[in-house]
Amino acid sequence: MDFHVHTSASDGSFAPTEVIKMATDKGIEVLSITDHDTVEGVQEISGVEGIVFVPGVEISSEYPRTLHILGYAIDPFHEKLCAVLKDLQEFRKKRNLLIVEKMNQMGFHITLEELIKEAGGGLVGRLHFASLMVKKGFVSNYQEAFDRYLGKGKPLYIDKKRLQPDEAIGLILAAGGIPVLAHPYQAEEDEEKLEDLVKKLAGFGLKGIEVFYSKHNERRISKYLELAKKYDLLVTAGTDFHGENKPDIPLGISVQYYYLREFLSEIEGRCVL
Repeated sequence: MDFHVHTSASDGSFAPTEVIKMATDKGIEVLSITDHDTVEGVQEISGVEGIVFVPGVEISSEYPRTLHILGYAIDPFHEKLCAVLKDLQEFRKKRNLLIVEKMNQMGFHITLEELIKEAGGGLVGRLHFASLMVKKGFVSNYQEAFDRYLGKGKPLYIDKKRLQPDEAIGLILAAGGIPVLAHPYQAEEDEEKLEDLVKKLAGFGLKGIEVFYSKHNERRISKYLELAKKYDLLVTAGTDFHGENKPDIPLGISVQYYYLREFLSEIEGRCVL
């Protein structure tokens, strides 16, 4: 299965339909597309055969570190969800214009039209800026683009608009979904601080935690399983697949059914296409 997948609707390299085909070809049984702050890619999917498809989203939340809330079995056409996500996208478009302006002032001649083409017509993100910088020879690779220019605190970094954690969780719940904490270590490395955060989020209505993840080692998995048990949270699994934009992360993750049975039971009968 894979419950954490990105497409060209946000910052992945493959179109939603391409991802579905790849998953089917790889024998993946259950898949969720969870693009950043958008459900436009999910809205394109219909009539999936040979695979259980779970509509999803990944919402960026306000926090000192990276805090992302995944939403599963959502209604991708829910009026409030779509309206709020559209507002976040509009802010991102304004941010992209400001980054383009800064780049040109620094001598990196890139146009918004080039970025939109690079994004395949989807949402433009920092990965697309980095990709063009590499293609135009401004930097040698993606990492240099982020380390020198696009990373947090660097000359071309402009923060994006985020929802408060309780707003993100409430929005997912309102859309009939299951809110889950993505890649917990990115929010907090310190175990005590992480537990405090999980407890707080559970109070807002968090229903699950991403225990199995492409970057989680055995120690992290063990700790997150403890947190899931202590706060009665569902266990989920995902890779954070971005296609060619993160080539080190392949599509699909194998996890014993034992760990995921409650989550799979919870999504059964919801708005799964």
